[in-house]
Amino acid sequence: MSSALTDLFPHPIVQAPMAGGVSVPRLAAAVADAGGLGFLAAGYKTADGMYQEIKQLRGLTGRPFGVNLFVPQPEYADPAAVEVYAHQLAGEATWYDTELGDRDSGRDDGYDAKLAVLLDNPVPVASFHFGIPSSDALESLRRAGTFTLVTATSPEEALAVQYAGADAVIAQGVEAGGHQGTHRDLPEQDGSGLGLLSLVAQIRETVTIPIVAAGGIMRGSQIAAVLAAGASAAQLGTAFLATQESGAHDVHKQALTNPLYVRTELTRAFSGRPARGLVNRFLREHGPYAPAAYPEVHHLTAPLRKAAAKAGDAQGMALWAGQGHRMARELPAGQLVEILAAELDAARTALSGKGDLR
Repeated sequence: MSSALTDLFPHPIVQAPMAGGVSVPRLAAAVADAGGLGFLAAGYKTADGMYQEIKQLRGLTGRPFGVNLFVPQPEYADPAAVEVYAHQLAGEATWYDTELGDRDSGRDDGYDAKLAVLLDNPVPVASFHFGIPSSDALESLRRAGTFTLVTATSPEEALAVQYAGADAVIAQGVEAGGHQGTHRDLPEQDGSGLGLLSLVAQIRETVTIPIVAAGGIMRGSQIAAVLAAGASAAQLGTAFLATQESGAHDVHKQALTNPLYVRTELTRAFSGRPARGLVNRFLREHGPYAPAAYPEVHHLTAPLRKAAAKAGDAQGMALWAGQGHRMARELPAGQLVEILAAELDAARTALSGKGDLR
């Protein structure tokens, strides 16, 4: 089954699906054509919007690609806590001359409609974040010819992924940029996630399905490390966020290597769910008070983030980034895949004792 995944793409390099307009078709196509696995992010899109991007991507490349869906979240937010946070954000709305978003804009992200599209128009790979699809959904996708992956942030979650019938698990370390894909959002566990190498090793001893390692990977030598730890491939997000084909805002791209942003933190400030981003003013001021309320907080802050981006104000944007952000390289995505593959080969040669270990 490991080969069923890696046979789809020559290099064990997966471009992470980054929602919010980053993982656009031109990025996924460039990665796929260079020998990696490109991904579209269906999160925050309508089912038709996802379908149109799939059609566009198919017009750009004949290579395999993937589509990522968000699993619907249970309703557990405290309305009173969300109301208090809305009052706290009132000053931000005044500053950016906009209104706060509608916290009740919807919970399921069009999940069922998107699944229906993927069953009617099968794609080579589908991945899932924030939980596990039903076993019936996974089996239906398999019958349609789609290889399925589900994110896990612990060995216990990985075992549940295998039990549900997914073809592979994405082991997401705490170093990863963007949202942690925990299956249950437990505030008492914020910041307690495992580092990637430890996570991969533990999951490798827990499940028999293939592992794709994700979290802070920026160089080919790191890909070699996770492969040695038991992964079949590596998934990189922040590394591709800086590429020329990425749909990320230019201010976001520039912030990755801006000396002003020296570290990242996990925060609920922008979405109500733990997500790693560059520490800016908004994160510092609101992170300590943000409730566990996804997607209510995401909807609430959406107009603020949009207004900050329009103004070019990085201090009010959600600057998602992994811990390796300072190592970002602003290159064409295809060239980055080629460089990563060359670095991986060099690391493997060095580890085999045939190269210079300096």
